[in-house]
Amino acid sequence: MIPKKIVIIGSGFSSLSASCYLAKMGYDVTIFEKNPTIGGRARQLKRDGFTFDIGPSWYWMPDVFESFFKDFNTLVSDFYTLEKLNPAYKVFFKNNESVLIEDSLDKIYKAFEEIEEGSSIKLRKFIAAAQNNYDIAIKNLVYRPGVSPLELVTKETILKLNQFFSTISREVRRDFKNEKLIQILEFPVLFLGAKPSDTPAFYSFMNYADFGLGTWHPKGGMYEVILGMEKLAKSLGVKIHTNSPVEKIIVENGEANAVIVDSNKITTDIVLCGADYHHSETLLDKKYRQYSEKYWENKTFAPSSLLFYVGFDKKLKNINHHNLFFDTDFDAHAKEIYDNPKWPEDPLFYANFTSVTDSGSAPKGKENGFFLIPLAPGIEDTDELRAQYFDKIITRFESVTDQNVKNNIIFKESFCVKDFISEYNSYKGNAYGMANTLLQTAFLRPKLKSKKVQHLFFTGQLTVPGPGVPPSLISGKLVAGLIEDQYKLNQELKPVTII
Repeated sequence: MIPKKIVIIGSGFSSLSASCYLAKMGYDVTIFEKNPTIGGRARQLKRDGFTFDIGPSWYWMPDVFESFFKDFNTLVSDFYTLEKLNPAYKVFFKNNESVLIEDSLDKIYKAFEEIEEGSSIKLRKFIAAAQNNYDIAIKNLVYRPGVSPLELVTKETILKLNQFFSTISREVRRDFKNEKLIQILEFPVLFLGAKPSDTPAFYSFMNYADFGLGTWHPKGGMYEVILGMEKLAKSLGVKIHTNSPVEKIIVENGEANAVIVDSNKITTDIVLCGADYHHSETLLDKKYRQYSEKYWENKTFAPSSLLFYVGFDKKLKNINHHNLFFDTDFDAHAKEIYDNPKWPEDPLFYANFTSVTDSGSAPKGKENGFFLIPLAPGIEDTDELRAQYFDKIITRFESVTDQNVKNNIIFKESFCVKDFISEYNSYKGNAYGMANTLLQTAFLRPKLKSKKVQHLFFTGQLTVPGPGVPPSLISGKLVAGLIEDQYKLNQELKPVTII
């Protein structure tokens, strides 16, 4: 009998993506989400007229979003409105120096040349190679399901073999000498969850995503993308249940055939886990788990984060939509995340003020602030430490931007390691999944299909292609394709009607 019914655990980007593809293929799809609202890490906080994205706040690789909606004969604009940011972001350095990254390559070349003579010529060459890597990645690699090492073997990737054994840091530092430019070029791969010195040089395609494709903002915030995907999923017949944590995956005769939700047994033909991979396997009896605790312990995970959501009672000055505060030692902070995990002495941090460009995210005359400090996963998390580090970064923020803001704070809320664990069942409270190092790339990542249990699949940022929002969209498509290839549900595809 051809399976027709699918239960999906979790409602993040990858789960919603998979649900849309599977429903279009003709499957009967039901999502169970443990939290009161959908979105996984991409939820939303509303308070006193302020709106914050709780998790992802950068909209990069717009072509991946366009491709997703195009697969359903729809457009991004059918669901939300995009604005290309100019400037894309601002980077603050020591000694009150800063660099503005604007919205075109020509402007960025000019900014580099003003800092380091001759660097614009090197940057043109670097970005041309990064664009070539991006084209290869999108056309040949990221849409592969990670089932075989042969997926990496193409005419294009063979020619790029050296790019997999060199690193971003090595390539950047070979051509650029100015430390500010080096940090700007190393920054995008932080979205991949690893140090630039551990990230294969091939991933320079993230630099093309940054400089070449630009930084965008969905009006209303990143949660508008989630709402758009929910609308699409429901139009295809997907059923979504919130406040419904899955307590166990039932396996009989080696096949996943039910889940337990609120002590109720829900039968199904296929189970697709879009929740944290490690957590999802704990829902199985131990003998059905593919990966041991030792396996997870030995993997390199992306950082966790200390996040603050702050309402200010005035408009702030000397800020942009996205702001990077690199006014302390970049390498020292990286070592405190990966090499000697501890709370950083002088952390780099990121601040986002969507109300600079999106007036609806804060009351008139006020500003919303999202602050993020990258941290090692699994470290101690206390209210006292959160308060201490907020004071550290807000004091630096005042100094670097030359303004007083502490007395203008209406409220602040925080989110850290303990919350990533309790809210998302995240392994060690990581924020971004598993890092894309050389030994954790493509077929070397946890598998989309269980090796031990029939009819059990996985999706999300711990499997292929990796961490980030665009890869999560792709992961959902990949696992849907894997399911369809195995079961070949021959039903007429449902037309998409957006209500």
